[in-house]
Amino acid sequence: MKLFGSSGIRAPFSGDLLTLAYRVGLAVGRTRRNVVVATDTRTSGDAMKHAVSAGLAAAGARIADAGIVPTPTLAYVTREFDAGVMVTASHNPPEYNGVKLLNPDGSSYGPLQQEEIEQAVAVAPEVSGWEHLGQTVSFPDAAELHTARIREDFPDELDLRVVVDCGCGAASLVTPGLLESLGCDVITLNCYHSGFFPRPAEPVADNLHELCDTVRETGAALGIAHDGDADRMMAVDENGRFVTGDQLLGVFAAGEGVRDVVTTLDASMAIEEMGLTVRRTRIGDTWVSDELRHGGDFGGETSGCWVFPKLSLCPDGIYAAACLVSLASRKKLSELVAAVPAYPLLRASVPGRVESPEDVEAALAYLNPTATDRTDGVKLSFEDGWLLVRPSGTEPKVRLTAEARREARARELMNAARAALATPAGKGARS
Repeated sequence: MKLFGSSGIRAPFSGDLLTLAYRVGLAVGRTRRNVVVATDTRTSGDAMKHAVSAGLAAAGARIADAGIVPTPTLAYVTREFDAGVMVTASHNPPEYNGVKLLNPDGSSYGPLQQEEIEQAVAVAPEVSGWEHLGQTVSFPDAAELHTARIREDFPDELDLRVVVDCGCGAASLVTPGLLESLGCDVITLNCYHSGFFPRPAEPVADNLHELCDTVRETGAALGIAHDGDADRMMAVDENGRFVTGDQLLGVFAAGEGVRDVVTTLDASMAIEEMGLTVRRTRIGDTWVSDELRHGGDFGGETSGCWVFPKLSLCPDGIYAAACLVSLASRKKLSELVAAVPAYPLLRASVPGRVESPEDVEAALAYLNPTATDRTDGVKLSFEDGWLLVRPSGTEPKVRLTAEARREARARELMNAARAALATPAGKGARS
């Protein structure tokens, strides 16, 4: 029984999801005796958190309830526990919820740990006797501990005007407060707790028009945006222009002075041209974090997940916000972005699923790739670019990414992928 996607368990809220949350808690509590739990702002958060906590308690675990906090905050304080359980669906719509399991180093449960949970959930649950049941205690200091640690890395006064759009998610009271404590003049958008998100939770360009307009209208130095649980952070420059994840990857790598970067297969080839050691993983922050265990100064996924291993192996949108504001205090964000190499890069998705990666590869063989990588979907490399066709780990879609040194070539590769998925010979996506 496969429960985990590329970033935890997620599904539309239902009675079945509540039951699953209880059984996941029971499975975790069998081997992790001291567990911290939290939720984002979704309307189903309390119900889900209590279901997970009931399972943990039934297994005999002690539960510390951190309340509503961002995922990276929970990940940071999990170092004091055996495990963390975050109730969130991250950037998914508000009707979704889910569970993300965290290790003491902040990383998500890896494939072997996920398999153990799935096997435990599949069998009849066993609960502890009445004399061994666990108890829940309050743990209200998680956000304060997290932000205090971040402030240690940014001791200078950051005298900038910043617009922050938290989408009414878990960072609504955290990121603005942190930036104000660092000396910023903070203008807030959607920075209050609400499970009825006023904009779609995913911080992509189409969802951030209000942020772009507000940055321009107020003369702010930059804008910051989070998703529902703030494991993601995206930005807008001083001109109100959205900064892509590929650009931010380069900005962080250059600004932090790193030498060894871990990123995913779908990130721009420009990162290799910055004189860095680059290691690539499957798409998903779990894979980036796992690779960082073997070394690396910084990890990033172009969806907006930025991992700073000196703090935690969890993508930390709060730390990323402070870091980007610090960089923008020394040079305009638009200038930092302009210094990063860039090539035409196209991203798209089509509904359906990939039935056979081999058939997709065969359907695209006429393009004569110089190399093929099946680490995650099918990635074809060429002298002047690359093409990636892969199933989404969180939605019933097929993700397409194409990059080339010329825009016409990037479009040619993207069109080839669409055609391959649409033809019976390709046996690609089927809605």
